[in-house]
Amino acid sequence: MKNRNRVLTAVLTTALALPLGTPAHAAAKAATPAITVEVIAANGSGCAPGTASVVGNADSTGFRVRYRDFLAEAGGGASIVDRRKNCQLSVLVMIPDGWTVAIASANYRGRANLQSGATALQRTSYYWQGSSATQRKDATFAGPWSGLWTTWDVAPVLTYTDCGSQSVLNLNTELRVDAGTSTGTSSMSMSSTDGDVDTLFNFSLATC
Repeated sequence: MKNRNRVLTAVLTTALALPLGTPAHAAAKAATPAITVEVIAANGSGCAPGTASVVGNADSTGFRVRYRDFLAEAGGGASIVDRRKNCQLSVLVMIPDGWTVAIASANYRGRANLQSGATALQRTSYYWQGSSATQRKDATFAGPWSGLWTTWDVAPVLTYTDCGSQSVLNLNTELRVDAGTSTGTSSMSMSSTDGDVDTLFNFSLATC
């Protein structure tokens, strides 16, 4: 009977400590803030106007970049100018008062069709506008390769934005294909036509 009384006392003490109308589970975890993202500038041979977009995660843990025409190719009948494609995006990240965010990690995805003897490079860097801290990821691939590719980038140091502000994240991505000793056409893309190869950027959230 004593144990039962102790349990009841603990429950009542917890309930009285909460404001009226507050769910019990809300005391353990603050609500995740609503963070919105928007492309405000896009330049480069890999992202013609209207071919790149960003979509925020529903839980505000990050966002996805979707490219519809980001393809580099070499060999066969490919033009010299198609060997290297790049895209520079400026993404406006809007953060509520009392919060700040940093890019914790990124997952780059795409498709490649590399002939034996061909190689490819994916290079991505990003930084908050006004900050000197730049994160860069280089990844190389060698043929034969046919299908999806993916790389991960984890920030060694978290660079946070100003609290409760609108901040611009600049993303620079480059694809290169070298035919090497191969015959035929080799290609590498960051296209998301099938909806399963978005580039993912994951936030680290903190209160101010």
